Amino acid sequence: MTSRGAHRGTSIEFVEAVAGLARVRLRPEVVITEIPAPQRIAPHSAALSAEIIPTLAEEDAEPPASGRFIILHDPSAPEAWEGTWRIVSFTRAVLEPELAGDPLLGEVGWSWLTDSLHSSGAAHHALGGTVTRVVSESFGALGDTEPSVEMEVRASWTPDGDDLPEHLRVWTDLMCTVAGLPPLPEGVTALPSTRR
Repeated sequence: MTSRGAHRGTSIEFVEAVAGLARVRLRPEVVITEIPAPQRIAPHSAALSAEIIPTLAEEDAEPPASGRFIILHDPSAPEAWEGTWRIVSFTRAVLEPELAGDPLLGEVGWSWLTDSLHSSGAAHHALGGTVTRVVSESFGALGDTEPSVEMEVRASWTPDGDDLPEHLRVWTDLMCTVAGLPPLPEGVTALPSTRR
């Protein structure tokens, strides 16, 4: 990551921890962009946005998933964080219309995050968040339009230590799962995206 507004603060510990994010190898479908970090939440912060790029057959389509990944660092260790680091994430995806009425959709969305955290071995605590479904139905002149369903997963957690790259992988894995991408086979490493 560069310092062009993507992070603020001058803590050497923070700068070194955030610098490791630039070396993370992600799936080629994931495009990461640095964005301005929030200014009042913590003394040191950095922020990324990401999109899952559509397949070549769907190049004109909206990204099937997008979101934000924010890293906060406060050496005073706020009580609610239970540590000096905090990750705040937001993931949004368009789902199949038939999922609109699924009563377990929220639980499933949350389990995708917790499963990704546990399977990665990314040590963490103080995990909390919400899963929201947004169902849009059209009427009148737009009555022929299919209902659309969006899922939003908002979560925050405290990493144990400053190993941020593994937590970035967790978040992008969640985005890929919500977007409906199949998991990579075990032992297969994704090539870096040229569109990053």
